Amino acid sequence: MSHLDSELQQLKAETIKMWTLVNNQLRKGKEALINLDKDLAREVILSERRVNAYELKLDRDCENIFALFNPVAVDLRCVLAVLKINNNLERTGDIVEGIAKFVTNVDHNFDKQVLEITRAVEMYEAAINMMNDVLEAFDKEDTAIARKVFQQDELLDDINLKANAAIAEYIRSNPENIESALYLLSIIRKLERVGDQAKNMAEEIIFYIEAKVLKHRSKVEKQKNN
Repeated sequence: MSHLDSELQQLKAETIKMWTLVNNQLRKGKEALINLDKDLAREVILSERRVNAYELKLDRDCENIFALFNPVAVDLRCVLAVLKINNNLERTGDIVEGIAKFVTNVDHNFDKQVLEITRAVEMYEAAINMMNDVLEAFDKEDTAIARKVFQQDELLDDINLKANAAIAEYIRSNPENIESALYLLSIIRKLERVGDQAKNMAEEIIFYIEAKVLKHRSKVEKQKNN
């Protein structure tokens, strides 16, 4: 194995560690939301510092590989993909931190009715699944898994699109819960952004493995295997 290959393997391993941390944050954020566990939400907020530290380290590692090895072809695409995925992961960490902060601001448990009609928990589970899938796709270098993410994102988009009407209907019947309902709407908006970050990472994986640029293409085109 060449020195460059060794450095790339280490770069991917560090990226997976960061990814795993962010995915764990996402899962803890869901648990904090469902159970209104403010201590767990604060843990998510504090762990964001570790995500930021990973981002800085990966940026430096990528810069060093560019400077020392001048990678080309698939090696170059790998480093470029990690640079962008690193940024997407840091943004996802910020989003989950924001969700945790909303949880700490709520005075009482979210009404089960509003969770059901907004499908917020279903949306959260879908976002977690998307993040798990893109991590698996990156680890296994499997673009078929990466392409699954584009279809999964349609569920998040659909729930987000219908959220305003669902929240408005709930508030009319439960005006005493306006504040928590609006917090939940904000959380739904953030989960939709998690889906966007997962899509971006899936695009970078396909770019790295297949040398195909999928940005600005339709979802149908992204789902194709050719």
